[in-house]
Amino acid sequence: MASRSSLAHRLEAFESSRHELVALAYRMLGDLGRAEDMVQEAWLRWQAHEGDVDSSRAFLVTVVTRLCLNELGSARARREESRPDRLPEPVDLDDGGLTRIERLEQLSMAFLVALQRLTPAERAVLLLHDVFDFGHQEIAGLVGNSTAACRKLLERARQSLATERRMQSASREEHRRLLEAFLKAASGGDLQGVVQLLAENATLVTDGGPEGRRFAGQRNLPQPLEGAARIAAFIVATTQRTAGVLRVEEHLLNGQPAAVFWNGEQPFAALLLAVADEKVQRVYFHADLHRLSRLGRQVDTGFDLARP
Repeated sequence: MASRSSLAHRLEAFESSRHELVALAYRMLGDLGRAEDMVQEAWLRWQAHEGDVDSSRAFLVTVVTRLCLNELGSARARREESRPDRLPEPVDLDDGGLTRIERLEQLSMAFLVALQRLTPAERAVLLLHDVFDFGHQEIAGLVGNSTAACRKLLERARQSLATERRMQSASREEHRRLLEAFLKAASGGDLQGVVQLLAENATLVTDGGPEGRRFAGQRNLPQPLEGAARIAAFIVATTQRTAGVLRVEEHLLNGQPAAVFWNGEQPFAALLLAVADEKVQRVYFHADLHRLSRLGRQVDTGFDLARP
């Protein structure tokens, strides 16, 4: 067991890296609660670790990554990962303390969804190399692959993320403008208006949780829906079914403007968009009630959805 002075030094180093470690685990797992559990377990392991380490940050990053890989390798996680409609947990970065992370775009919903499509090993290699500046040799020992294999994993991961990286450059103002226009067109039953806001090859993902959701006779989609016309038809039909039932608020989720729908005092769903080239490229409708607990505070301005 480390001495009292050594433990105090370790605790100070751990606390200085905590938010970075939580962000790493959140990106690996897509679930902030599980991410916080991994980071707490990393602290317990370091607390009990015998001997010194060359770099406390590198040690902790290594432990958290290994814990996340083990978690993703469990049978329950494999079942969850295999769902085509699975979306990461939407979070208020302020409440999670994650606004301290320098590259907030790497916590956007679009980026997290793209990460979930990678294998756990690809996810780990990409984050360790591109975010934490680990060398290929260090990464190889951590993930149990050769250096050459890790280089290949990184290349594949970067190629898979190339398209999604385009959707991280829009300003918050543009993002909000498109979100408000999207909500207004949908609530007004303006099918063509919704189509015009969407990219021709846009994708809609709805996540109703492991068992799915049904509301007002409408069930969430078990598979992603592609194409502007098909998405617009689904969105407008669903919006008309729920008109007057749900209340909408503006929130900042994963660093970007989002809409949160409430059924009475309970959150019903969250709507997040990925935008690029002045069009909505991705629509994420998160309705997994177990993963809507980190919605944070309502934005003061709110949306003006009054029909023209």
